[in-house]
Amino acid sequence: MNFVTKSGGGMRKAENERKTTETDIAYKLDIDGSGISKINTGIGFLDHMLELFAFWGHFDLEIIVKKADLNVDIHHTNEDVGIVLGKAFKEALGDKKGIKRFGSASVPMEDATASVAVDISGRSFFKQIMADGQIRKEEYSVDDANHFLEAFAKNLGMNLSIQLVVSSTLDLHTNLEPIFKALGKAMDEATQIDPRRKGVPSTKGVID
Repeated sequence: MNFVTKSGGGMRKAENERKTTETDIAYKLDIDGSGISKINTGIGFLDHMLELFAFWGHFDLEIIVKKADLNVDIHHTNEDVGIVLGKAFKEALGDKKGIKRFGSASVPMEDATASVAVDISGRSFFKQIMADGQIRKEEYSVDDANHFLEAFAKNLGMNLSIQLVVSSTLDLHTNLEPIFKALGKAMDEATQIDPRRKGVPSTKGVID
């Protein structure tokens, strides 16, 4: 995938590969992109959610799972993709000088509404969206989403807060799609450069 950057050649990029005995995942990220994505995790629903995340966040994102144990289940691949996404953002943000750090967005879909707030603080926190039994299970599940988001937040070092007004349809897609759209928009805001901020956005002077 060829990245086209909106910043005219900014360097907030990451490219690497993560290999374990269970998965082999290659990734590329350009924070200052235009929403181009190439996602192939072997989990169709997750691919769609990450495409939405990249589009609404204006991130150029490529994640290719080269090896996985999907013959067992999706657990390892799903979690490892979250790990990779967190590491990609952490690498691309570097010392985090000048970023806004905080971001929030609210997105509706039918009668569901997702409100997402993020703080790229170097300290991770994530509380589960909801219990898995609240909505119907499909190819993907609420538990899967929780594991993915927890891995993302932990490996980036981000406080991730998600509030969801659950759709009366109890349909997984209707409830998770606005979460990933809002997450993209919140991350876009948090990673933008504030021209007034000359250093690291912390009174401590550093964000690990």
